[in-house]
Amino acid sequence: MPQRIDVSKTWKLYIGGKFVRSESGQSLPVEHRRHGTTVHLCRASRKDLRDAVEAATSALSGWSSASGYLRGQILYRMAEMLECRRAEMSEAIGAGSNQSPKQRLDEVDAAIDRLVGFAGWADKIEQILGGQNPVPGPYYNITVPEPTGVVGVFPPDKPSLLGAISMLAAPLCAGNTVILLAPEAHPLPTTLLAEIIATSDVPGGVVNILTGSHVELMGHMADHRAVNAISAVNLEDEQLTDLRKRAAESIKRIHHERVTPQSWKKHEERCDPWKVEPFLEMKTLWHPSAC
Repeated sequence: MPQRIDVSKTWKLYIGGKFVRSESGQSLPVEHRRHGTTVHLCRASRKDLRDAVEAATSALSGWSSASGYLRGQILYRMAEMLECRRAEMSEAIGAGSNQSPKQRLDEVDAAIDRLVGFAGWADKIEQILGGQNPVPGPYYNITVPEPTGVVGVFPPDKPSLLGAISMLAAPLCAGNTVILLAPEAHPLPTTLLAEIIATSDVPGGVVNILTGSHVELMGHMADHRAVNAISAVNLEDEQLTDLRKRAAESIKRIHHERVTPQSWKKHEERCDPWKVEPFLEMKTLWHPSAC
């Protein structure tokens, strides 16, 4: 009997709720350390980025107007689906790291807990970050947080899954739509995350996941006027300066942090309302009170 040949997996981009090939037809080779093989992912082009921005913009109205309770339920569903594929995600993490099986499973479990944590915050953000302000005169003065809009996310290479989940869940919790560029050195966990999101009741376009060159796509994202904010970590000083300069043309908010690999594991520190606050705008309302 002839030997069976395994069916190779095609790793695609995730745009607008669909898995699509790159417009450029180019691929990104990634070494799978555990298997000693090379897998090929789609390499997103500027056109793919524009498509992702259009999808995120189209989905923004529905997602931002959804109740915090509903967004929390959907984030919780993401955690459920990640739990179901715990072993597969551990294998994907192992493709780009030398971690032990226990360390990989610990990272998956921490990512699940991170999603559950932000799911719990989703319907409490308004009460915590908003409120009524005391003013002299017969008026009510109320501050209401609103989502910034379309957010571009550039997660760290390590931890590949936990870092991406932490940076994705915060803006989603607030009602933003997201374009997530997978870690360039270890993209497989994030590309597998797209399959989990696709089965998690997340409306199409709310989360879009691209694989490709950060240097190539970051500038295009900073230039795009429909992107309202960018979240990134551990950029080189020169790269961060260039990003801020280009983003200034469209008055785009840049949220940047210096984060060590170990600090991502600190759940209380990485999962609180102040990690959501950078992706909110504060609206102040005045209303006359009864005399």
